[in-house]
Amino acid sequence: MTIGVTLPAGDTGTAANLVDELITQTRQAAGAGLKSVWFSQLPLTPDAIAVAALAGREVPGIEVGTSVVPTYPRHPFLVASAAQTAQAATGGRFTLGIGLGSKGFLGPVYGVEYPPPIRHLREYLTVLRQVFAGETVEFEGETLAARALGPSTVSGGDDVPIVVAAMGPQALRVTGELADGTLPFLAGPRALSQEIVPALPDGKRIIAAVPAVVTDDPDAVRALAVEQMAIYGQIPSYRRILEVEGVDHPADLAIIGDEKTVVEGLRRYYDAGATDVLVSQTGIRSAEERLRTWEVVSSSGS
Repeated sequence: MTIGVTLPAGDTGTAANLVDELITQTRQAAGAGLKSVWFSQLPLTPDAIAVAALAGREVPGIEVGTSVVPTYPRHPFLVASAAQTAQAATGGRFTLGIGLGSKGFLGPVYGVEYPPPIRHLREYLTVLRQVFAGETVEFEGETLAARALGPSTVSGGDDVPIVVAAMGPQALRVTGELADGTLPFLAGPRALSQEIVPALPDGKRIIAAVPAVVTDDPDAVRALAVEQMAIYGQIPSYRRILEVEGVDHPADLAIIGDEKTVVEGLRRYYDAGATDVLVSQTGIRSAEERLRTWEVVSSSGS
């Protein structure tokens, strides 16, 4: 099993400098033997691509990525420039994870029109692919326009892999055509095996992000998960994938318990067809449980 982690993990609230703390935690992940660290992006949080570039530069050998950067309302040229910079800074160890986000959440935040999502994803990936291939970009689509006035590549930053947080049939179809894989969150083993894996061509990366905590007090940790993960049950794309899995609450997919419970729970994702698993929310209660979880899942992986 190839196992990585997502950051922030839930235990950075008292950090004097959040970027320093995320780099420290990246070192801890590498020290635990984890293969990759992926940084999430929300409005008014540290820039995920920039932090990935810094962390990958500071911690040699570990893969870094974003899980995920919303495409809305960022122009693909801005994301492509940042991603190529991260790829150059890390010597080719960066993967760009992008997602459509949620109209109901992001629309009011940014106050600009939310584009038709599937058309926007196709056009966005088309422009990114052209940039990363070093092509001259002159694109006019329904949701965006892009015209390069000069070179479209950053020396040392070409061939950036792209994964998409795709879970629905239409998004998976576009992802299969134009991206290198998918990075779903809260897509359980049934959803993976029945909907996501069959929708993608062979050779695509399927990176399942899974909440998991090794703890001696599962009831207390689960209560926190129920509280903090409730928002996902209000987002239509997550609601649909939870229904496919046959669970009512997002926290029902969190693997919380002793070492055996967590390792066996994660293995179900590989049996369902995942190529990688990212454990998330590992510090939902404490740094001690986060580090314990990382050690346990790392020792079970490859």
